[in-house]
Amino acid sequence: MNSEKIYQTLEFYKIQQTLKQSTQTDLANTKIDQMKIETNIDIINRLQNETDEAYSIIKQSKNIPIPRLANLSTALRRLKISASLNGIEISQIGKVLSTARQISDFFEDLAQEDKFFPQLSEWADQVVILPDIEKLIQVSIAEDGSVLSSASAKLGQIRRHQSNTENQVRTQLNQLLKTKANELSDNLITMRNGRYVLPVKAEFRHRFGGTVHDQSSTGQTLYIEPQSIVQLNNKRTELQAEEQREIEVILNDISLQLEPYQHDISLNESIIAELDFIQARAMYAKAINAVKPKFSVEQKIAMWQARHPLIDAEKIVPNDILIGDQYQALIITGPNTGGKTILLKTLGIIQMMGQSGLHVPCEEGSQLGVFDQIFADIGDEQSIEQNLSTFSSHMTNIVSILNQATHQSLLLFDELGSGTDPQEGASLAMAILDYVRKLGATVMATTHYPELKVYAHEAPNTINASMEFDSDTLSPTYRLLIGVPGRSNALEISKRLGLREDILENARSGISQDNQSINEMVANLERERRQSELNVEQTQRELDEAEKLLDDLRTEYQRWMSKKETIEQNAIRQANEKVAQAEEEADKLIREIRDLQLQQGNDATIKEHVLIDKKAQVSQLKQAEKLKKNKVLQRAKKQASFNVGDEVEVLSYGQRGTIIEQVDKDTYNVQLGILKMKIDANDLRPLESVEPKTTVNVQRKAGNKVQPTLDIRGERVEEGINRLNQYLDAALLSNHPRVTIIHGKGTGALRSGVQQVLKNHLQVDHFEYSPPSSGGDGSTIVYFK
Repeated sequence: MNSEKIYQTLEFYKIQQTLKQSTQTDLANTKIDQMKIETNIDIINRLQNETDEAYSIIKQSKNIPIPRLANLSTALRRLKISASLNGIEISQIGKVLSTARQISDFFEDLAQEDKFFPQLSEWADQVVILPDIEKLIQVSIAEDGSVLSSASAKLGQIRRHQSNTENQVRTQLNQLLKTKANELSDNLITMRNGRYVLPVKAEFRHRFGGTVHDQSSTGQTLYIEPQSIVQLNNKRTELQAEEQREIEVILNDISLQLEPYQHDISLNESIIAELDFIQARAMYAKAINAVKPKFSVEQKIAMWQARHPLIDAEKIVPNDILIGDQYQALIITGPNTGGKTILLKTLGIIQMMGQSGLHVPCEEGSQLGVFDQIFADIGDEQSIEQNLSTFSSHMTNIVSILNQATHQSLLLFDELGSGTDPQEGASLAMAILDYVRKLGATVMATTHYPELKVYAHEAPNTINASMEFDSDTLSPTYRLLIGVPGRSNALEISKRLGLREDILENARSGISQDNQSINEMVANLERERRQSELNVEQTQRELDEAEKLLDDLRTEYQRWMSKKETIEQNAIRQANEKVAQAEEEADKLIREIRDLQLQQGNDATIKEHVLIDKKAQVSQLKQAEKLKKNKVLQRAKKQASFNVGDEVEVLSYGQRGTIIEQVDKDTYNVQLGILKMKIDANDLRPLESVEPKTTVNVQRKAGNKVQPTLDIRGERVEEGINRLNQYLDAALLSNHPRVTIIHGKGTGALRSGVQQVLKNHLQVDHFEYSPPSSGGDGSTIVYFK
């Protein structure tokens, strides 16, 4: 089989057609038609990096400025032979030059924003800016190719004369429309043979006078050029000829000035086309939610959750495809309609995409091989013209494949050995697989033959696989099961559909004991695998929940430690302030007592009431102890009792609350704002009741699906803010103590918008960037009140 046929077999041409829908230049479409798998790892990585950089620009809601451009090859060939270009060709060249300048400015602007794209900039740095030529074309040629009056002073003068002459002609003709309206068949001015004429009734031909240039189909209307405007029309014709001569001079002059820059113009066109091609690849990656893959020169393939790019993403079942590490051959067995062929094509087309510079429809971290060629024998290719049966057609392809394949090739065989006697077909299939295995090539093959299940189990570097079948619904799930051979479900399906038991028993007796044992073994393996998957899923869910709880606990602990330190520092500061204030007041009182002693003399005694007053002032400097440490007040407190609805002060918190329930003899439930706490009676002090204020109780109910993380990377600021506001409300109702908003770094606009919302949100206590190990300033942790 010709290796070029693989592009048709795997329908790669459909991807190429989709890419063309995003291009702006004819040359980019040519590059798409010429796409092929690359075998040099450096070239592959460069292509992937180009696509990735363009994808990054698109995710910032920007595009490389490339307008619709035509192919300049014809115009450049004419320049090469010093031929004069027409206005449209010069306009197209001007468009290429202006696009080159805009591309250069685009990447310079990105660099000023500290956004660098090395691979794309390497292309952009090669464009040649020709400001003088670009300006010459802009002032001379319109976008539609017409020559502007500003192209030369002479052309401008000619067109002004033309305008004056036409005005004179129209003035005279309008006068005739008024004075000889009865001789005209219609009240309008028209043109015939490039000259202004009036529609005159045939019976007034001689009375009207002038030159007849045309007549109506009935002959009743003659289109006559009045004698009074003949000279003006002649002048118009002369000016038109003079205008055309000047235009030819201008076009020729511009062509001569363009001639030395043929190479620069061609280079710019090629670079613009290359960037257009790269941007089309990036747009396709965005459309199919593709990722940049890694590559292994050892041909180790690990496609995580691979999806066929040509099948609706909502309908396709993703699969993990692993091959090339622990085994080089993957043999998929089982009945038809299970998805074996689609899986075969998925491996082939994703590998082709990756080696062609396209991102692939897989999960992050996927890895592809680097193959020199990809071969496939898929489908019924019976050839009537060559008088070949299905088997002969397949064998012709396989012979061609084996003649060309190397140890670095990827081989895809669909229904290997089918179309002939089952025993011979199975033997032939095993012989072919033996040859390929010894060759060292990577192979994926599908088959119906049960003999190949045993072969795959025993052959080195080979493994069984199958497509899962749901025996409850009697339908395939299209999930790949590596390590589990396929089994036939014909008898089971027939039993579900109502086939007589005696017929089924007769059928079972015709199946060899070995085959029955294999089917039972496969069924047991499938049951064990399903149970293992359920156990793994349950364990993973519990592990994820434990990790989230641990993360929340660590955050709350850090928050508590931080608040504790702040409270301690504030307490020390306030205590020091009170001590300083008390010392100052005490010094003042001591000074006053000394002054009194001086005023009354050394032998005089200060009056008792004065000393009592000063002593009282000193006592007032003493700070009252908390009730919890005041044994006298505690005894007094024990004599007091509290009732539901009493207003109290919770001494340990310094907060006012209301008793809502008596739990036991010495414990009460107290409502503190939105908090309900169990408080010991010794920690309560009765307060005088106050007029109750109208309050609104906001109850947060836990939701089931609100995650502690919101990812709004790549979204526009307005869309991201809307999602953020909705998410914050949902997170509050779910009683999350904190959440993480992933906004990315980007231009910083989305991050600033997020922080502005958080600053103004009434339920947000504070927020901070994530630790460097968890995203740094690319995400923000929000703490609720």
